[in-house]
Amino acid sequence: MSFPLVRMRRLRRNETIRRMVAETTLGVSDLIYPMFVCPGKGVRQPVGSMPGVDRFSVDTLVEECKQVADLGVPAVILFGIPEKKDALGRGAYDKNGPVPLALRALRRAVPELVLVADVCMCEYTDHGHCGILDKDTVHNDATLELLAKAAVVYAQAGAHIVAPSDMMDGRVGEIREALDEAELPDTLIMSYAAKYCSAFYGPFREAADSAPQFGDRKTYQMDPANVRQALREVALDVEEGADIVMVKPALPYLDVLAHVRDEFDLPLAAYHVSGEYSMIKAAAQLGWIDHDRVMMESLLSIKRAGADMILTYFAKEAAKLLAGGGK
Repeated sequence: MSFPLVRMRRLRRNETIRRMVAETTLGVSDLIYPMFVCPGKGVRQPVGSMPGVDRFSVDTLVEECKQVADLGVPAVILFGIPEKKDALGRGAYDKNGPVPLALRALRRAVPELVLVADVCMCEYTDHGHCGILDKDTVHNDATLELLAKAAVVYAQAGAHIVAPSDMMDGRVGEIREALDEAELPDTLIMSYAAKYCSAFYGPFREAADSAPQFGDRKTYQMDPANVRQALREVALDVEEGADIVMVKPALPYLDVLAHVRDEFDLPLAAYHVSGEYSMIKAAAQLGWIDHDRVMMESLLSIKRAGADMILTYFAKEAAKLLAGGGK
């Protein structure tokens, strides 16, 4: 049957009909807000390459998270900036580091918020790599113990979810075992299972002060050319005990996201990363695009590709639009 009996435009006649037949819906509960916590008091320091994103000390972070929760955003993920960095990234597993202090404060002040702690070494090492070095190479197995140690510290401080982003082989299993041994079996692991070596991370590295001091991360983060390898990475993390798996970045890897959704039935996250955020902000500031429409279209496309949850710096802005019926 074809035109004129079939007129597809009937289903698009007005906003109410379009909403009724929408195949994909985006809600505030789909969003996770990434936040940066640093030492000090009364600190709220803007990140130059990410308009609207700040570094917070624990006290100002708590006040910001109250607003996040009031908007209905269910979760935040925390990244720490330590006072000191060293070759072993000791700040990552310091019980009095910025992330554990923030977790304890948030558990008291905003108990309804789900707290996710990123687990990696790059913010804490003086060389900026995601693990311990053996000469000029990241030593996979030596790094695992420290990642597990950090995950336990975060869980003990109040993290509901720990999220290893380092891309070391075997880290999910090592963390799961360490959490169980520490009598923290209910702590979830959200694995950055398919994390690509992407050029879209640049603004984040300014925010977290985590750029590598030499070389790159191509030996441990994934090659952008590969999708079958991503499915293998996800399968291994599932086997090791991941509760949630993630694809990072989001928009340039929607095909990967869709493949993972088709192959696995675990909850699936996607990280709408700093470069994606900053490009939209910059183009909107120049008047080249409609900021809100591009933001919402981008988030909806990530959800349509299969994500159950989206880590995005747009979480607060999107939540406000969604509360007002914006789309």
